[in-house]
Amino acid sequence: MNRRKQRSAQYCSVYSTPMGPGGVVASAAGLVEVFLPFAGSGVEEMLTGMKKLYPQADTGNGLTEKSAQLLQRYFSGERVEFRLELDKEGFTPFQKRVYEYVAAIPYGQVKTYARIAAEIGCRGAARGVGTAMARNPLPIVIPCHRVVGASGAMTGYSAAGGIATKKILLIMEGVTLDGNGRAKI
Repeated sequence: MNRRKQRSAQYCSVYSTPMGPGGVVASAAGLVEVFLPFAGSGVEEMLTGMKKLYPQADTGNGLTEKSAQLLQRYFSGERVEFRLELDKEGFTPFQKRVYEYVAAIPYGQVKTYARIAAEIGCRGAARGVGTAMARNPLPIVIPCHRVVGASGAMTGYSAAGGIATKKILLIMEGVTLDGNGRAKI
């Protein structure tokens, strides 16, 4: 994950899921990072880890509490819309375009890296889209798990648990995977 906002992130909250705890961190400008529950840590470990990365983040605020509640509902199987303020400082113009597009991919659907590149007007920039996804600090809120290879293949996923987590999330959303673990596109 991109630790671009360590100094200005001052708020954090933890959420509970059947897979374990996750966390969120925000600055005054918006959500900075989402920590997924697949890291295998307990609540205290999650808080300690967030505090180590974001030493100023010592309490929750309305945004982190709302984000935590939405993520908890998402991981309980609810369809959730994440309409949250995001701190976009440090994102390149290309990343902003990619993240905005990916944030609009509906629950239970997937798009390919190449299709996203073409639809944002950067045909041939599939690898650039992949790089932006690898640097996405807001998984689930910006649902990079919904982005797959050209044949529906599960390609890189930098969040905790890697590709196994990506598959779990897609299956949880009702995406059909074939015998080779490829998403139907």
